[in-house]
Amino acid sequence: MGVMERFEAKNPARIQEFLTFRLGGEEYGIDILKVQEIRGYDTVTRIAGAPTFIKGVINLRGVIVPIVDLRMKFNLGEARYDAFTVVIILNINGRVVGAVVDSVSDVLELSPEQIKPAPEFSSLLDQDYITGLGSIRSGEDERMLILIDIDRLMSSADMALISQAHQEAAVAA
Repeated sequence: MGVMERFEAKNPARIQEFLTFRLGGEEYGIDILKVQEIRGYDTVTRIAGAPTFIKGVINLRGVIVPIVDLRMKFNLGEARYDAFTVVIILNINGRVVGAVVDSVSDVLELSPEQIKPAPEFSSLLDQDYITGLGSIRSGEDERMLILIDIDRLMSSADMALISQAHQEAAVAA
């Protein structure tokens, strides 16, 4: 028995927890460990010259937090802001960012067997951000969850504009 076999025997496949949320008609999942808190949508302070998917910034207990509308980021049309609109506050590599979603569903545990590689297809959502598809079975029903690498998404080139907006807001404050 080699070192790897012994290691795998001692460490059974890791179950991952995902926060699930809805954008339009689709359900998405992100690693629960990246989620700091979930709150209702508040008014934001707009940043001049920021891309349309950056709604602005909020002051969250003394921290200036950029707010990204994932619906606009993924080209899913104009978002409606109502009593059900939710902001997921994320901690990405020590930076706090808010993501606007239509609604938060729940927290699900997925085993590696339930996560399938994302198929190659042309999607509005850049393939780089999809880590896989989660398969959730409840009774006779099976639903798919699009799993997003929120770290990669929030640290992509166009999201570097968030940092810029963040710094401008801090200077203006």
